[in-house]
Amino acid sequence: MKNPFENLDRVLEHRVRLQIMSVLVANDSYDFNSIKEIIGLTDGSMASHIKALEKEKYISVSKSFIDKKPNTKYKATERGRSVFKKHLDALEELIKQQRKQ
Repeated sequence: MKNPFENLDRVLEHRVRLQIMSVLVANDSYDFNSIKEIIGLTDGSMASHIKALEKEKYISVSKSFIDKKPNTKYKATERGRSVFKKHLDALEELIKQQRKQ
């Protein structure tokens, strides 16, 4: 039997990154402040986790202005959605294995 831990994604092992991806996979896109408020992060913490997800190409970023104020929106990429699903599938498999014991 294959070890489901091998299918867990190291980037998504951090709870904040998993939360950010959960918001983005469930929605078309979300802006910086809205994600920050939902999860309860500081600007700095949010920025560092967003940067990690962007580096792995799990999310895409679009910047615009709304009433002369900058607005940054994030969207899960196809790669990000695929990795997120694989990560959740591995977690489900771990749970199933534990129930069988």
